[in-house]
Amino acid sequence: MSWISKWIGKKVPIRRGRMAVNVEDGFNEWPAGGSNLRDRHTGDREDVLRQSLQAWQTNPLARRVVELTSQYVVGGGLRLECDHPATMAFLGQWWDHPLNQMDVRSVEWCDELSRAGELFVLISTAPDGMSYMRAVPAGQVREIRCAENDMEQELEYVEFSGGEERTWPAWDISREDGQPFTPVMRHYAVNRPVGALRGESDLAPLLRWLSRYSAWLEDRVRLNRYRQAFLYQVKAAFSSEQERLNRQQALNALPPSPGSILVTDDSENWSVIQPQLAAHEAGEDGLAIKRMVAAGAGIPLHFLAEPEGATRTTAEFAGGPTFRRYEQRQRYFLWMLKDLARVAVMRKARISRRVRADADIVVRGADISTRDNTALATSAREIVAAFLPLVERGLVDGAELRRLAYRFAGEAA
Repeated sequence: MSWISKWIGKKVPIRRGRMAVNVEDGFNEWPAGGSNLRDRHTGDREDVLRQSLQAWQTNPLARRVVELTSQYVVGGGLRLECDHPATMAFLGQWWDHPLNQMDVRSVEWCDELSRAGELFVLISTAPDGMSYMRAVPAGQVREIRCAENDMEQELEYVEFSGGEERTWPAWDISREDGQPFTPVMRHYAVNRPVGALRGESDLAPLLRWLSRYSAWLEDRVRLNRYRQAFLYQVKAAFSSEQERLNRQQALNALPPSPGSILVTDDSENWSVIQPQLAAHEAGEDGLAIKRMVAAGAGIPLHFLAEPEGATRTTAEFAGGPTFRRYEQRQRYFLWMLKDLARVAVMRKARISRRVRADADIVVRGADISTRDNTALATSAREIVAAFLPLVERGLVDGAELRRLAYRFAGEAA
């Protein structure tokens, strides 16, 4: 040991050990809000929600991105189906109830799901078994309490609104038998990493680029405005400084208007000073920023009023991945509505024997792309025509032909 180690003794190792423990404890500390390390911190999440809402309110591109999702997912209409007549009659009443109006509310919910990345639906049931749905803003839900051994088993939701804290239990059919109807909450999230509780807004990765595009566009407007501004410069041989000031004051008091005619003698020389901004070369910069917005939103540029010189055929093929994304979101949204309908039916079935709690419920939406349906119909017709002679000769059975027909029609057999 050196003389420094002998002089310090064992204090250095002890301090190092404590520092290591502190760093490790800080790394493993869970953020506030009942979440884990795969979720944003509470403050960061609230900031993203606030910025996303503000961008949707003020930025046309942000609103268009959200509107496009809702227009494709639910814009074509939704339809409830059930194989049990009495249950179907109740679902129709629940769907069209004046306090639900699910046809209208579904568009608002789809907007909020894209804007906030998650949806908290509060379910209240009247004594007659009719359930009413209300969405709670995600920013008001501060904490999600889960089971100790399973993070996906959500138990309670803590809402903070108007200075008051309220706790809503998660809906669980096993805990409702024999109990009065109490308000419960359901949580739905998109863009959620594995192991996380909270969803992510569709606008979250676009906020920075939306802000940059707005700033760039505002600068362009200002530059183009300044480009049209000019100043007159008057040159003359003045005998004194006072004479120059008098002439300047006279011109400022009565400046020449645009389009007027100036008549001067050889003692004055008039010229115009204009700023040399060269702002016309900045178009590629704006297009590059807009490309980042389109790429983050998963939509082609022509969806954002930017043709980019593409042909019609190129534009149609560019929409393929976008339609797949909308189909994925539509499947999730239809499942969410089916889950809410299931809760309403189960609660109604507790007081009415005519309604079956296990009835099969289906929620259908409109097709995302009609052009895709035309292509699928053509492929199905051609595959049936090609394999039908093989079935007649006994080389392929009818089940295989049916499987291929459904496959080429884009449906599950």
